[in-house]
Amino acid sequence: MEAYKQEFVDFMLESKVLRFGDFTLKSGRKSPFFMNAGLYITGTQLMKLGEYYAKAIHNTYGDDFDVLFGPAYKGIPISVATTIAYSKLFGKEIRYCSNRKEAKDHGDAGILLGSPIQDGDRVVVIEDVTTSGKSMEETIPIVRAQGDVKIVGLMVSLDRCERGKGEKSALEEIKDLYGFDTAAIVSMKEIIGYLVEKQVIDEELKGRIDAYYEQYGVKEA
Repeated sequence: MEAYKQEFVDFMLESKVLRFGDFTLKSGRKSPFFMNAGLYITGTQLMKLGEYYAKAIHNTYGDDFDVLFGPAYKGIPISVATTIAYSKLFGKEIRYCSNRKEAKDHGDAGILLGSPIQDGDRVVVIEDVTTSGKSMEETIPIVRAQGDVKIVGLMVSLDRCERGKGEKSALEEIKDLYGFDTAAIVSMKEIIGYLVEKQVIDEELKGRIDAYYEQYGVKEA
């Protein structure tokens, strides 16, 4: 695993964003691990988070895009932090855009925050994690309703490597359904291998993780 991915895993643990234990997900699944990007709360944490996203987007999609779209609510600070980091690291000015849960009817009226999305814009969607792909069902129609735009791809911080609604992973299902690429800064498979090697994950926890993936994991080809 690349050094920056190892650093990102350590950063998630230090920030207590990635935790191990017993958790019930929105999907109802009982999981031995949980990631909550809402726990990135300090200036230093958000600065580092934006830099990790910026590096991953740059490495995966290049610089030929105009707007970062972060779905409400957790995607809002992530998109802002990443926009700032992109300017700092790569000298490219990109615009951020997010949606409101409810449209505003006065002042800067409408459903969007930040930059408008215009005809011809190339958009990278940015999110914390996706398990079922449900958030994309709301997000993609909003982006595409703004005009003749191209969605370059989706970047999340963590690929949980588990099935979405069918037999494929949620990221693979999104790619198949909407026709754009999907990627993650790091995958849970990479995290487990790294933390087992560092002896952060013991045999008991590894056994519970293995059992979880036996039930919900994406089958290897």
